[in-house]
Amino acid sequence: MPTLYVVATPIGNLEDVSQRALNILRQVKLIAAEDTRQTKRLLNAYDIKTPLTSYHEHNKWAKLEYILNFLGDGDVALVSSAGMPGMSDPGYELIVAASQRGIAVVPIPGPSVIVTALVVSALPTDRFIYLGFLPRKSSGRRRLLEAIAGGKETIIALESPHRLPAALNDILSVLGDRRVAVCRELTKIYEEVFRGRVSQAIEHFTQPRGEFTLVIEGAAKKDKPQLTPEIEQQLRNMHQSGLAAKEAVAKMAEKSGLSKRELYRAWLEIAK
Repeated sequence: MPTLYVVATPIGNLEDVSQRALNILRQVKLIAAEDTRQTKRLLNAYDIKTPLTSYHEHNKWAKLEYILNFLGDGDVALVSSAGMPGMSDPGYELIVAASQRGIAVVPIPGPSVIVTALVVSALPTDRFIYLGFLPRKSSGRRRLLEAIAGGKETIIALESPHRLPAALNDILSVLGDRRVAVCRELTKIYEEVFRGRVSQAIEHFTQPRGEFTLVIEGAAKKDKPQLTPEIEQQLRNMHQSGLAAKEAVAKMAEKSGLSKRELYRAWLEIAK
C-alpha cells in the first residue's frame, strides 16, 4: 500500500534529525521538498541519494497530481525547508488529497519551531494559540491581534526580520506592553532568545536579522468580583427607593460584574 510520509526536518542544526526520519528518507522512492537546495544539504550530510522534486507554495497545485500519481508506484516523503510540513509551510493540500484517495499518511515527528520557542519562552505552556505568519500589512495585523486580544492563551507567531519592528509596534499598540519572548535563529549558530516586555524588544531589535518566532503573554486574568459592603449598600438604597428586584439586580450586575444569582441572594437578605 503506498504511503505519504510527512517528515519533520531540522529547523537549524542538522544533528536534530531523528534516525527514523533518516531511514524513511532513504527508503522512499521520491522526496517532495519545499526547498530542494535546503533539503540537499540534509541529504548530503547523511549520504542519502533519494531523488527530489520541488513542492512549494508557487507550484503546489501543478505538482499535486504528479505526486499523487507517483504514489501509485512507491512511497513519497514530504518535507518542508525546516520543521513539520503543513505548519505554515506547503503540505496541507497534498495531505488532504492523499487521505481522500485512501493513501496512508504517516507522520514522522521531529523538530518544530513552534514548540521549541514556546518551551524556552518562560511563558505559560499549558494553553496557546498559533497564528502562523502575521499579516504583512499593519491593518491586517491589528485586526488579527484585536480578535484574540482577550484570550488568556499564550500567543505564538512567526515574523520576518524586515517586518519585525512594525509588528512589535502593532503588538504594543493593540495588546499592550505584555511579556514577550522573541526567538531568533533557533538551534543555529546565532540563536538568541530575548525575554522582556514588548517595549523592551522594540528597543533591542533595531536591526533584526534571521528568522523570528514571537511568543507573547496572554491577557491577564481579571480578579473575580466580590460582593463588597459598598455594593450591598447600593442594593439597600435601591430597595429603599422602591426599585424592583429584577431591575436593581440587572443594573448592579452590569456595573459590578457579579452574577445576577449572587446579587439576587443579597437582595433577598436585604428584603427580610
